[in-house]
Amino acid sequence: MRKNVIIAATLALLASTAYAATLEPLALVPTLDPQRYIGRWYEIARFQHFFETSIVGATAEYALRPDGKISVVNSGFKNTLDGKFTEAKAVAWIPDLSKPSALKVQFFWPFAADYLVFGLDQENYQWAVVGANNRKYLWFLSRTPAVDPALLDQMKQLAVSQGYDLSGLYMVPQKER
Repeated sequence: MRKNVIIAATLALLASTAYAATLEPLALVPTLDPQRYIGRWYEIARFQHFFETSIVGATAEYALRPDGKISVVNSGFKNTLDGKFTEAKAVAWIPDLSKPSALKVQFFWPFAADYLVFGLDQENYQWAVVGANNRKYLWFLSRTPAVDPALLDQMKQLAVSQGYDLSGLYMVPQKER
């Protein structure tokens, strides 16, 4: 069974890499300060994927590790905001310090995925837009569980300007934690 999962994940990665080669890379934010990025982020909206489909009230908690990498804890509730709490742990890092907004995140070895920050409140680090060059992954993040409709529109416009089709955008139900 595990062998089949690894083969399927490898094929999916190869297919998305080939597709991404036909798209322009995302225009990333020029700077990202990991010290300011750490902490809790609420998922405001996202594209649905098998690893998150039933998760509501989703958050990502980032913390700096002694080795310079970033610990990641993604959490939320199954199906409803009163559902069973669940979490997944990962590690992230900046492979090329000249591109601080292009991170890699790894939930299990040997697979790592892009975590590309292409929208960010550079002044206060209160919101971010994260995706991947293949345009199949997208997250709107905020330090608060809800955002002003004008900010949500700004995030949407930013994603569309980068080549995203938002027809599959899922608004994540949230509650304070």
